[in-house]
Amino acid sequence: MSMEMSKPVPRPGILDIAAYVPGKEHAPGVARVFKLSSNETPLGASPKAIEAFRETAANLERYPDGQAKELRQAIADVHGLNPANILCGNGSDELLGLLCHVYLGAGDEAVITEHGFLVYKIQIMAAGATPVMVKEKDCTVDVDAILAAVTAKTKMVFIANPGNPTGTYVPVSEIRRLQASLPKHVVLVLDAAYAEYVRRNDYEAGLELVSANPNVVMTRTFSKVYGLAALRVGWVYAPADIIDALNRVRGPFNMNAGAIAAGAAAVRDKAFTEKAVAFNTLWIGKVTQALEAIGLKVTPSVANFVLVHFPDVDGKRATEADDFLTSRGYIVRAVRSYGFPNSLRISIGTEEANLGFIDALTEFMGRKA
Repeated sequence: MSMEMSKPVPRPGILDIAAYVPGKEHAPGVARVFKLSSNETPLGASPKAIEAFRETAANLERYPDGQAKELRQAIADVHGLNPANILCGNGSDELLGLLCHVYLGAGDEAVITEHGFLVYKIQIMAAGATPVMVKEKDCTVDVDAILAAVTAKTKMVFIANPGNPTGTYVPVSEIRRLQASLPKHVVLVLDAAYAEYVRRNDYEAGLELVSANPNVVMTRTFSKVYGLAALRVGWVYAPADIIDALNRVRGPFNMNAGAIAAGAAAVRDKAFTEKAVAFNTLWIGKVTQALEAIGLKVTPSVANFVLVHFPDVDGKRATEADDFLTSRGYIVRAVRSYGFPNSLRISIGTEEANLGFIDALTEFMGRKA
C-alpha cells in the first residue's frame, strides 16, 4: 500500500531546474532610467507593424489564424523560402521548447556550450534529458569541443550564432563541418536570434544548411531588430518531417492575431530594418572603441550588445560597476549565470543612452578605489 502524498509533486528533475531570470528593469530612486539589459532595439517597431497591430483590435472576438499563414508567407517572401517549412511561435523560446519536447526524453543528451542561452538547458531538463556543457574558446563556440562531447546518447546540439551574451559568431564553414560530422539522427539547432545584425561575409544564419540537410533547424526572433519583444514572435525554418512533428504537439492557437499581423508587416518593412541595422553598426563600433579607450576589455560583437570585462581590482569589478551604473539610471545585464562573474552585457541603446553610459563608465574607471 503506497503512502498518500500531502501535496502534488512535480516529476523528478523539474525542481532541479534553475528558473530563467530576465534582465532587471528598475533603478530605485532614479528619476530617469535607460534600460540596456535586454538587447531591445532603441528604434522601436516599424510604424507599419504598429498600425497592423492596431487594426486587429476591431476583431478581438475572433480566434487568430492557427496556421499564422500571413506571417509565414511574409517570412517566406522576404527570405525566399517555402512557407511549408516555416513554423511560427510565441517567441523562439516556445519553439526551442517544442523541439526539446518532441526530440528529447529520459536517457537522452543534448550538447550546449558554456556561454549559450540559458533557455537551452532549461528546456532540455524540462524534457527529462541531460544537458552536456562544453567549453568555448575565446568566448566563441568550439566545434571540436562539441564533436568530442557527442555520444550514443546525444540527440540534439544547440548553438547560438551569434552568441549571447558574447556577441561572437561561428563562420559558416565551421557550422558545415559540424553538421557533416554529426550522426544523421542528431538535430542541430542554430539559434540565429541576432542574425539580422551580422555583416560578415563568412556568416550564414542557417537557411542553406536547413535546405540541404534533414537534421538542421534554424530559429529566429522578432524581439530584437524588429522591435516586437512585447508580442512574442518567433519562427523556425526546418525540414518538412520536423515541421510535421512540431505541429502535432504545438498549441492550436499559439500566436495571437496582433502578433501575426505586426510580424508580417515588420518583416516586409525592409527599409525600417536596414535603418535599425545601420544604427546598430555605427554604435557598436563607437561604444567598443570608447570603452576600450578607458581601459576596459570588450569582446568583439556582431550583435546589438557588447560584453564588457572589468579589472579584478577592488572598486573596479563588474558588480561595483553594475551598482554604479544603476545609480546613474543605466540598467545593464550581469552575466554571472552565463559564466562571466566579472563582466556586464550592455545593449546598444539610443544615442543619448550610449553616450550616457560611456560617460558613466569613464567616471567609474577614473575613481579611486
